[in-house]
Amino acid sequence: MSRSVGRPLTLAVGTIATLGLAWVGWGAYVRLTTKRVPYTTALTLDGVEIRRYPDTVVARTTADTEGEAFRKLFGYIEGDNQAREEIAMTAPVTTGPEKIAMTAPVASERSDDSVTMAFFLPGEYTAEGAPKPNTDDVSIEHVGARTLAVRPFSWYATRDRIETNQRRLFEALAAHDLTPTGEPFLLRYEDPYTPPFMRTNEIAVELN
Repeated sequence: MSRSVGRPLTLAVGTIATLGLAWVGWGAYVRLTTKRVPYTTALTLDGVEIRRYPDTVVARTTADTEGEAFRKLFGYIEGDNQAREEIAMTAPVTTGPEKIAMTAPVASERSDDSVTMAFFLPGEYTAEGAPKPNTDDVSIEHVGARTLAVRPFSWYATRDRIETNQRRLFEALAAHDLTPTGEPFLLRYEDPYTPPFMRTNEIAVELN
């Protein structure tokens, strides 16, 4: 290989490696700096965790697409509220997946033409004390303490992965005579720029 070819190739490889490290670094930064909703794990069975969550407060919206719903909620926590107050991002985000058998943040649901998404607010907020949204498209809601059955999975939350993990979640619950209530929903913990192998997704459903 001539020097004229070798140098650009080495530079290209170095650039790709640097970008890859920056991408992974961003994913690690997001994971370390994002607060998570607290819970206690009661038991684990067949890859499913039974968790108890305390009272929480969410900002919720419904839109035509996931991207539109995310932008509305992200704008709210970035200061698009009556107090002009920035609110720390808290994981997970709940959102409804594409319509799937038995059909999913975040308490989430999807109809044929809309998606509902919610951001959990930090624990110091109450539904009454949280900053009021500037638009009626975003609502602030109290979610009471509840028990969820949760099946984690990684990588991109594609329709096939959602369907597979949802099916396995319900199979595990049926095998142990546990009864879900309501519709299952998708929980996502990282932003869209996090590398897929660093992502945490979960299919969850409330239990009686």
